[in-house]
Amino acid sequence: MPTDRSNIVLIGMPAAGKSTVGVLLAKRLGLSFLDTDVLIQAACGKSLRDLIDERGMDGFCQIERESVGRINAKHTVIATGGSVVYYDDAIRALQADGRIVYLQLPLDELKRRLDDLNARGVVLEPGQPLESLYEKRIPLYERWAEVTVPLSGLNHDQAVDAVIAALNKAGQ
Repeated sequence: MPTDRSNIVLIGMPAAGKSTVGVLLAKRLGLSFLDTDVLIQAACGKSLRDLIDERGMDGFCQIERESVGRINAKHTVIATGGSVVYYDDAIRALQADGRIVYLQLPLDELKRRLDDLNARGVVLEPGQPLESLYEKRIPLYERWAEVTVPLSGLNHDQAVDAVIAALNKAGQ
C-alpha cells in the first residue's frame, strides 16, 4: 500500500452521519471534502432515487462502483454511499489513498433518523426492511473498517471529536 494515505474515508449505514460528520471533520482538520453520492448526482444530473428507478439496482451499483473507482483525491475526507462496501475493487481503491473509518450506529438510532429509505435513494431489494439491510451490511463495514467509531448518543461535534480521537489512538 502507498505510504501517503492522506484521505479519511467514512463508511456506514445511511443516516449514520457520514456527510454531516465528514464536512465538520474536514473543516476541523483543514482537509477537502467529497461526498460520493453528490459526485454521482452531479455527474449524472439526477438524484440517486431517479438513477435507481431508471437503471435498477444493478445499474446504479455499476455507476457507483465506477464513480468511486475514479476518485483521485488527496488530503480529503470522503463520505461514501452506504453501499460502497459491496464492491471490493472500489473500497480497495479508496483504501489505497485513505484510512477507512466506520461510523457505527445501532439499528434503533438509525430507525429514528431515517424517514423513508426509498426516497433517500438507498440500494434496497424491493420490500427490503431496514433490519435486513442492516444485517447484510454490518459485516461488510466491519470487514473493511480500519477504525470503528461508535456514535451512539453523540451530537455532531462529539462525533467529530470521537473520530479524531479514534484516528489518533490508531496511530494515524
